[in-house]
Amino acid sequence: MIWRIRHPFSLLAATALSVVWPNVSGAQQAEDNLEPYQMVRSLQYVQDTVVMGDHSAGEMQRFLLGTIDKRLRSVSPRAFDDPRNADAALIYAMSGGNPATLEYLVSKDTAGNFDNRVANALRKYLAGRGTMISGGLSAMVPEYRDQRIGPYLALVAGNVMIATDRKKALSFYDTARLLAPGTIVEEAALRRSVAVAVEEGDASRGLRYSRQYARRFSHSPYASQFADLFVTLVVDHYGTITIEDVDGALEVMDDDRAQEIFLRMARQATIKGNADLAKLAADRAGSRTDGARETGATAAKLFESVSQVSTSQVKESVKALEEIPDEALSAQDRALRDAARRVAEEVVRPPSLESLEQDKAATVENQISAEQTSALPGHDAVGAGGAATLPAANAHALDPDFKTFVDRGRSRLGAIDDMLKEER
Repeated sequence: MIWRIRHPFSLLAATALSVVWPNVSGAQQAEDNLEPYQMVRSLQYVQDTVVMGDHSAGEMQRFLLGTIDKRLRSVSPRAFDDPRNADAALIYAMSGGNPATLEYLVSKDTAGNFDNRVANALRKYLAGRGTMISGGLSAMVPEYRDQRIGPYLALVAGNVMIATDRKKALSFYDTARLLAPGTIVEEAALRRSVAVAVEEGDASRGLRYSRQYARRFSHSPYASQFADLFVTLVVDHYGTITIEDVDGALEVMDDDRAQEIFLRMARQATIKGNADLAKLAADRAGSRTDGARETGATAAKLFESVSQVSTSQVKESVKALEEIPDEALSAQDRALRDAARRVAEEVVRPPSLESLEQDKAATVENQISAEQTSALPGHDAVGAGGAATLPAANAHALDPDFKTFVDRGRSRLGAIDDMLKEER
């Protein structure tokens, strides 16, 4: 296998591996001489290297997971008399390893080297039945807090508790981050904490976690998930979260990564009709470029123009949209540009004579003659004090319901007149 060193982190990882694994190409021979805990240490180092930005180490991670799996299944059961090897097997299972291997090891454990509570909890968790062991895990996290498996158990407990108690899940994630700073455990705990804050609508906590993630793990291969969460957080809570807050969270990011987040933000704000945020995010995206990413600059111009469609600058917006070439936009952005252009064109289109005409299908035909209309109360030909009597000869032309209403009114007026006569 060839492991290409493309990043300083790769060089560090290679140096560390060479201490316990002198010849990667002769891995089979080295495998027989290494303790499981030594191999798992190498796995941890490589995984931490990946989330710190060396994506080329991902290939080494896959190689180590497969090699450790073989080693754990072939090693003598007496090797797990050493607590370091027993912990290594559990850490391997919680680090993306083969769940069946943990089942195999526990079934062969006649010496009681594995804590059955932990082993059984992990077996259920890895089988997708985590909610069944939430109570047990909650009790085990403080007990194993200062042990090798402590950070991993806290992370697993947080994952299990999300479904029932998000506040407690965040507490477990905080514990995991505290116990394993700068590791893949912290990266996962921090990213999932942002997700919980978004689901809870907690803008303050979500912004705090986002700042920490952006500063520590912006080069992680999972940073795209964080970007989606952060954009949703800002768009949903814009006002509580200001553009200055966003600038502060992303100020340490590389320009290309920050620009990508600002573009996502501008697009989502545009779709949701938040013109102010769309324009601000598009401006920021345009400023976080050195000219090398022409596509990003063009997309920023698109979102800024779309955000102006509903303002007094709609004519300038139409002109700007017309100037954006198709080849500079993605398929999604072209569709957005075309839709915005049609809306803008309708806004600035002068009204035609046809648009001023009433819809004949919706027009109600007048069934009252001009003579009848002139006798209605309040008409200029009669005056405010005119009589309300309609010609009896034309009563048949009235709507039946309206005629009934008029007759009832006449009857009541007649009764009132009779009462007045009696008082006189």
